[in-house]
Amino acid sequence: MSTSAELRAALVDGFTGDDMVTDPAWDRAAKSVPRELFVGSYFLPVEGSVPTEYRPVQEGEPGWLAGVYTNQTLITQLDGRARPEDGKASGSPSSSSTLPSLVLRMWHQLDTEAGHRVLEIGTGTGYSTALGAYRLGDANVTSIEYDQAVGEAAAAALKSAGHAPRLIIGDGLLGDPDGGEYDRLIATCSVRYIPQPWLYQVKPGGKILVTLSGWSYGFGLALLTVTEPGSAMGRFLPGYTSFMIARPHDRPPRQNLALLPGDERPTRIDPEIIGTWTGGWVAQLAAPSAERMGAGGQQILSDVATGSQARTMPNPDGGWTVVQRGPLRLWDQVETAVEAWQAVGVPHQDGFGITVSPHGQRVWIGSEAGPGWNLPI
Repeated sequence: MSTSAELRAALVDGFTGDDMVTDPAWDRAAKSVPRELFVGSYFLPVEGSVPTEYRPVQEGEPGWLAGVYTNQTLITQLDGRARPEDGKASGSPSSSSTLPSLVLRMWHQLDTEAGHRVLEIGTGTGYSTALGAYRLGDANVTSIEYDQAVGEAAAAALKSAGHAPRLIIGDGLLGDPDGGEYDRLIATCSVRYIPQPWLYQVKPGGKILVTLSGWSYGFGLALLTVTEPGSAMGRFLPGYTSFMIARPHDRPPRQNLALLPGDERPTRIDPEIIGTWTGGWVAQLAAPSAERMGAGGQQILSDVATGSQARTMPNPDGGWTVVQRGPLRLWDQVETAVEAWQAVGVPHQDGFGITVSPHGQRVWIGSEAGPGWNLPI
């Protein structure tokens, strides 16, 4: 049976391509921090279950340690309350240990140096926090966790691993409640827009690494440089990065959706395109108040606050029809945005950038003069 240290080394040495750990300092951190101290028991999805059910893998059972050292995200909480110790469950993941290759890649992308002070938003299990503390020193890492139970478990795990970074239970979107000036900020949750407190707690020239998302579950990982207090600018990075949305930014509750009649017209775009990784991202930018459902040529957009809806359907003789109702013409917004994206060559998220100031936040394609959309502050 392989030991924890052997499994750690094999995992890190097995990363390929952009996931390869090329920085010796981060390689040492990854091979030194025992992930099992932070994960404990975890959930795995039950294959073929609809809606998705999760089965627990209990700490210490056969295969548990090997599972900890697979390069995958391990879910540790559902719906803000259910834990693996409670048994088989269904629900929405609310806490997890992110796949190690992504955690390490993000720390590398953050471009930290010895002596940098880092604010981490989303302690989670504490594994990412431990890597940062190992590399930069406990005194240089502050981490904020929204969920008290999750934060307390992370604190115990960090202590058992020999680390004592500064830990805070609170709303990370508000930043460090004691203020402070940081060189870097890394978020292990996603947000709909950049919270203003972050832009004042990261010093000019400092960097913010965060995933932008929304209620239609489009994602883009952005690296911003703070240009002056309250303002920043940056680009989105290559790859496919997704994180659970910060709870204060999550969509409002909704009743079961009833599809209602409305105004009909032909669509100008193939609805399937908003089911793609970047097409869905563009649709979300264009209609940030909507939630997207459906698949293929049958897409549904629903805005709970206004009651606005849009849904598409294939025509028997080709093409598609959209039905819209409510004060917001959601499909009109999406269609115009997708056409603008198509006109510049359908770039991946790394063709997008973001500008943030006290007056607003805008995501754009190519350059600030290109097509763009305001984020829903």
